[in-house]
Amino acid sequence: MKLHTINAGYFKLDGGAMFGVVPKSMWYKANPADDNNMSTWAMRCLLIEHGNLRILVDNGMGYKQDEKFYSHFHPHGDDSIEKGLAALGFTTDDITDVFLTHLHFDHCGGSIKREGDKLVPTFKNAIYWSNKKHWESALNPNEREKASFLKENILPISECGQLRLIETTDGEEWMPDIRIRYVNGHTDAMMLPQITCGDTTLLFCADLFPSAAHVSLPWVMAYDMRPLDTLNEKRKILKEAVENNWLLFFEHDPKNECCRLEQTEKGVRVKELITLEASGING
Repeated sequence: MKLHTINAGYFKLDGGAMFGVVPKSMWYKANPADDNNMSTWAMRCLLIEHGNLRILVDNGMGYKQDEKFYSHFHPHGDDSIEKGLAALGFTTDDITDVFLTHLHFDHCGGSIKREGDKLVPTFKNAIYWSNKKHWESALNPNEREKASFLKENILPISECGQLRLIETTDGEEWMPDIRIRYVNGHTDAMMLPQITCGDTTLLFCADLFPSAAHVSLPWVMAYDMRPLDTLNEKRKILKEAVENNWLLFFEHDPKNECCRLEQTEKGVRVKELITLEASGING
């Protein structure tokens, strides 16, 4: 198995929303905001080479929305899924599986692209993976979460016949060396891949820990549907991560790809910030 970082670009979100009840005087040090209180965030994806499989975990927001939509989120940067794959000698056609942690637009928007008037799969040879509880939640969202679930990102996956629903339970293997952790604080049944590569376990954190700053327990996004559930889920995962020396992979941190943790008198804290390449996970 080999793991690779694939950057899908950057975008902006309101800093206060991303850090919840944490005062700006504190979070501003972690991720400064512009004059409109917007902070820059990454859309950092993961490519897993696993035998004959090439599994892409999440895929950013894509390119098919209109100018009004993008004016709210300011996508920028030169990175893209296509460029990241090309640097490794692959194209979108080489992806066998697209693992979607959840169906918010900044995680799954790259799943579908426009070809003329049609919406078609970006990864035409891939199986797209979600789960029943989350899929149904995305199709029938509550009013608070509705703006994050865009039908044009979701329905074509099913209509093209490439959708599969994962049926594993929490912590169970989805395939050899890849377990799935389910969390429900951010949204219904978000899936975090827990990957064993050699002697190292990596957890793809999605929106449970969107950045290294969110390792601190009270730093919970205002976007989360059930913030107290997120708090408890973070506490549980952090305990396991420290005890087993996991590597955490951050999807949204604009600067930091990964970290290792340590237990301190003040709780679990970041011990080391590191890139995936420098972590030695690929041997």
